[in-house]
Amino acid sequence: MTTAYDFTVSDIAGQQVSLSDFRGKVLLVVNTASKCGFTAQYEGLEALYRDLKDRGLVVLGFPCNQFGAQEPGSEQEIADFCQRTYDVSFPMFAKVDVNGENASPLFVWLREAAPSEPAASPIKWNFAKFLIDRHGNVVDRFASAVTPDMLREDVENLL
Repeated sequence: MTTAYDFTVSDIAGQQVSLSDFRGKVLLVVNTASKCGFTAQYEGLEALYRDLKDRGLVVLGFPCNQFGAQEPGSEQEIADFCQRTYDVSFPMFAKVDVNGENASPLFVWLREAAPSEPAASPIKWNFAKFLIDRHGNVVDRFASAVTPDMLREDVENLL
């Protein structure tokens, strides 16, 4: 059975990262964008991460330019924006596609494994969120409008 730990992705600096490095942690995987109406969620994601990282939460941000071209910058520009504007300290990764034939294998798996949507249904917009338990299994999928504060109880239940 496939788990999140079976995937290797590129971080925002271009280094390969095996998600098995996060084994035993609760993961919140988010497709992000710097010029979106939901961009302010970076603040809530960072607050959630800082509050719960010592208990085992890791937020993983994956920039995506597939929705309204709202992530046009380079990885360096994205990293600078996240640091400067929201003091993001959680791991950020290289820009990915989350839908379509060039979709990241991680996001293909996330869409197929998420129990709350029809199997493999496309991600609708930036800041979709996938909650993964300490065993690497997708527990739930949340729409863009679901804020990080709204997820706190679900996350804490897995910690």
